[in-house]
Amino acid sequence: MTPGKLVLVPNTLDLGTDCEVDLREVLPQAVIDRAARLGHWVCENAKTTRALLKRVDRLTPLALPLQQIQITELPRPPKGGAAVRGAAGTPDLKPLLAPALAGHDIGLLSEAGLPAVADPGAALVQAAHAMGLTVEPLAGPSSLLLALAASGLNGQSFAFVGYLPVEASTRAARIRELDTLSRRLGQSQIAIETPYRNDALLGALIEHLQPSTRLSIASGLTLPNCRCETRSVQQWRAQPGAALGGRLPAVFSWLAG
Repeated sequence: MTPGKLVLVPNTLDLGTDCEVDLREVLPQAVIDRAARLGHWVCENAKTTRALLKRVDRLTPLALPLQQIQITELPRPPKGGAAVRGAAGTPDLKPLLAPALAGHDIGLLSEAGLPAVADPGAALVQAAHAMGLTVEPLAGPSSLLLALAASGLNGQSFAFVGYLPVEASTRAARIRELDTLSRRLGQSQIAIETPYRNDALLGALIEHLQPSTRLSIASGLTLPNCRCETRSVQQWRAQPGAALGGRLPAVFSWLAG
């Protein structure tokens, strides 16, 4: 029997916002059609996966009734309990790929954007490679790359640094460290934050980055109210009260001058 594939299906970037975009504006029709044919899924959240499949079904009928589609959530870190662990000390994800060994393609879905990029699904991709399964990535939006492209910063050398510390003094030290690294390497730095802490991170970046560093803010990517602005930190400081609000996901990028 020919094994199935692990198919990396991109998601929209409108999760948690008040604006639901037309899938055809952000996903190629071929991706929508491919998603409609999949009967097995692994995801972070089954509820939001079902919601996406309902949107797919409006455009391309699902091959199976939604109730018959197998949706499995990635394991969450245990709270005080033991988890099944693999040799490297990570959760054993191979059972989630059992349908592929039986010849079924499996869709991997992130909560937003491309699976396995700034996403826990990367561990499942690693498990698929270890099992000799084919991994098939599909085209779709990536907030990190869209933000970088719109920033005007260095797209030849960049680093995604994830979430910065929440505690103020630790976060300030990390920002200064990354600013120094950016200046030394000529490398753009990219960070994200939970939407309700967007303004706290923006304020910390404006306060602790060097005045000559260029700071870019991208929020609401692919949405009608998309915002992409790049200014020097000195210019940001000259406009007090800069705020994003706590509703839209945002990407923060900077490049030291």
